[in-house]
Amino acid sequence: MALLKTLSLRSIISTSHRAFINSIRLTSSNPESDDAPVEMDNPYKKERRQCILCKLNITPDYKNYRLLSQFQSPYTGRIYGRHITGLCKAKQALVETEITKAQNCAYMPYYYKDKAFFKDPKLFDPENPIRYHRF
Repeated sequence: MALLKTLSLRSIISTSHRAFINSIRLTSSNPESDDAPVEMDNPYKKERRQCILCKLNITPDYKNYRLLSQFQSPYTGRIYGRHITGLCKAKQALVETEITKAQNCAYMPYYYKDKAFFKDPKLFDPENPIRYHRF
């Protein structure tokens, strides 16, 4: 009698187990299930960094020497590098060529910044570079 009870219990468990597995298969194959994964953007993805000239859609021109003077050291006349200005490669190259063009056309001085431009708003902080460098 006990053997008969265990056999019937095993058959009940195995049939209920099969029914449970079949119900899982049916719900997983249903694409409109409430438990289906939702398509979404990666929430941990960092924002793509954009240079200030690309963000504001500004093209540097050699006649706009007030803008170009922001990318030149006020004391030595040295053009700041990309690690300080935060510009993309294309805009940095364009700024450098426009600065040399403005200097050759006598719009900008070679060695020092005009004193009238010292109170202009800062586009970046030369003392605190965006990316560290080796020197």
